[in-house]
Amino acid sequence: MTWYIRPAHGGDLGALQALARDAFAPYVAQMGRAPAPMQADLTAPVARGDVRVACAPGGPVLGFVQFGVLGGAMSLDTLAVCPAHGGQGIGRGLVAHVEALAQAQGLRAVTLYTNAAMTRNLRFYPALGYRQTGRRVQDGFDRVFFRKEMA
Repeated sequence: MTWYIRPAHGGDLGALQALARDAFAPYVAQMGRAPAPMQADLTAPVARGDVRVACAPGGPVLGFVQFGVLGGAMSLDTLAVCPAHGGQGIGRGLVAHVEALAQAQGLRAVTLYTNAAMTRNLRFYPALGYRQTGRRVQDGFDRVFFRKEMA
């Protein structure tokens, strides 16, 4: 399937909320509560230009990434891909897009965290060159932190 990345706009908010629910729903039982992205209000990040979406030409939103600058690095806050379109490189493409934005802004690294229950992520990010920098309970979630230095 062909897809492209563009900035999210206000008209995408409903699709982003539905996508976050679908992408993170499998983790609710493991975690005993809804993951943070399922509850996030993306209105302000979309308005600031801090969300990008992957779309099929003339079609639906297939995935999205939320990011922002924090402490001299780009923080990748949420990555979600429609479960029906997983394995097509959409997640990798969105991460690469955030890395390119970080480099264009002269930022030295991309940082992120994921929940320890999201075991696929614990393999996914290291495969993209991210190294684990810590693990701790934060806001009631068991989080694993990663960082990738930009060249």
